[in-house]
Parts: sequence; C-alpha cells; structure tokens
Amino acid sequence: MSKNPDAFTRLINALKILPNVGPKSAQRMAYQLLQYRREEAQELVDALQNALKQIHHCRLCNTFCENELCDICADSSRDGKRLMIVHMPADVSNMETANCHDGLYFVLMGQVNPAQGMDISAIALDKLVERLQQSDVEEIIIATNFTAEGDATAYILAELFKTLPYKVSRLSRGIPLGGELEYVDAGTLAQAVYERRMVKE
Repeated sequence: MSKNPDAFTRLINALKILPNVGPKSAQRMAYQLLQYRREEAQELVDALQNALKQIHHCRLCNTFCENELCDICADSSRDGKRLMIVHMPADVSNMETANCHDGLYFVLMGQVNPAQGMDISAIALDKLVERLQQSDVEEIIIATNFTAEGDATAYILAELFKTLPYKVSRLSRGIPLGGELEYVDAGTLAQAVYERRMVKE
C-alpha cells in the first residue's frame, strides 16, 4: 500500500510543472524557498491563489484578463477588420511592443504537436470560429511560431480559412527558422508583419 508523499516531496513535484524545471532544479528551488525565502514563498502562494481566482480568458480574444474583455478588445480605436492569431499571451505583448499591428488578436493558448499527442483539440478552434462569426473581420494574419508545431498549426488554420471570405496572410520568414515570437526582437517582428505573405486573397 503506497503512502502519500511527504510535504517536501510534494513541493518538489509541484515545482516540476514549471517549464524547463526537472527534478534537480525543483529540489534546489524547494531548498531555497524553505531555507532562505519563506516570506517570499508565502507571497508566491498568495499571488498564485489570487491569480487563480481573478484571472480568466477574455470573452473575445481568449487571452488572460481580469474583466470580461481585455484592454485591447475593449479599445474602440483598434482596427476591428484585422485579426492576428497568435500562440500565447506573451506573443500579444511582444507584438504590442513592436507597435506593428493596430488590429485585434486571437490567442490559441496552445499549438498542434502530434509528437506530444496535442492535436487540434489543443488549440481553441471552436472559440476562434465563434469569435469570427461575431465580428467584422476582413483580414486574418496567422502569426504562429516558425517551428514544426507552429507550421502545423498554421497549416490547419489556413485549411480552415480556405473556403471562408477572408484575406489570409502569414508572417514573413524574417523570423529565424525555429524561432518563437516571444524571443524575437521588436524590429525583426515588425518587419515580419510588414512583409507577411498572402495565404489566400
């Protein structure tokens, strides 16, 4: 009969859910938090609990926000005819820093990755379709990462839009092959938007 893990092991297992954190890194973090950072650890617990209660998905673009609509979707000065589809909220932030897109966004909150068993159910396609049905969008910009997963996701999106009445483009390959939008500098990102190629007229 297996017993429940002790408190320290449970903490290590919880820390391992963070990106790029393996068992050894999680163990080091646990030691640091318990030995030297107990007050900060409590603040982390409080912040996480508060975020879980307060933060949800924007009704229109699917990013994280505390209100029904995020600040961008609630901004009436944005160009509602152009919709950029990105992978994660960090991509929206990076695009806004590059100041190269004055339209709206839709955040997929995932990408297709068959190797990890992530098919189209990993991206919010149903919510995207619903979003388009309730909008005046004329142009769609596919801004997924230039990785195998990003390319697969872009292909699925392009197929979805093939018979629909939208002008569809994808970011230019000015972004390095294998590059992720979150780590691309603002100048390169802006150039990729300006030189995006048409997928469907």
